[in-house]
Amino acid sequence: MQGTRDRGARAAPKPPPWRVREGGARARVQGCRPVGDLQLVIFDCDGVLVDSEAISCGVLASMVSAEGLPTTLAQSRREYQGLRLDEVLASVEAKLGRTLPEDWLARYERERADTFRRDLKAVPGAADAVAHVAAAGVAVCVASQGKLEKTRLTLGLTGLLELFPQDALFSAHSVPRGKPHPDLFLAAASAMGAEPARCAVVEDTPSGVTAAVAAGMRALGYCADSDETALREAGAELVASLDRLPTLLGLA
Repeated sequence: MQGTRDRGARAAPKPPPWRVREGGARARVQGCRPVGDLQLVIFDCDGVLVDSEAISCGVLASMVSAEGLPTTLAQSRREYQGLRLDEVLASVEAKLGRTLPEDWLARYERERADTFRRDLKAVPGAADAVAHVAAAGVAVCVASQGKLEKTRLTLGLTGLLELFPQDALFSAHSVPRGKPHPDLFLAAASAMGAEPARCAVVEDTPSGVTAAVAAGMRALGYCADSDETALREAGAELVASLDRLPTLLGLA
């Protein structure tokens, strides 16, 4: 969950030609021409493509505080960032020593979505970076801890959804274990028809980097508003700006 930088949503560039080809996600890789050993770039969503982290953590902090557990934005980011919602729920209930109301998560998701519609912006350089990778002939996909509905909403609000094939969005809710386990990235690579060793992952959290490394993939840590030391120690090559991503991937 990312910070509050001044970010403006960019108009999405014209979708690259490979998007109009027939077939499923696997055909996207098979129809692309690999650049060197690179077949696929997997993007995390929150904090890498969309500036959603401060929004999500802010709503969460407010709702957790209302349940009798005073929580600041900084505490919310430190304790819940990168977790799946079921993990957030379990953590909050453990701290409270009681169960939350049955509709608590649903109310959180509604409030978060409403705030996204008002305030969400794309990460600077995200649209151009994705388009550049795709135009170079390398397939792209998104792999997020969040539900697919959330990913579609946030990418749609920021003009980024059209840059990805409809069947190239993946959620940790569809695999046995989320990040820091490799399940999500391995599932995404398999669905896209890519070899793990020929994939690169762009992440902004140590847990995501850990998952990429465990999957045998190249890990790039977007560190504009993340802990550089933690990302590096998890095994990432640091990326300070998404404008630099094509160069680091050898696509510039």
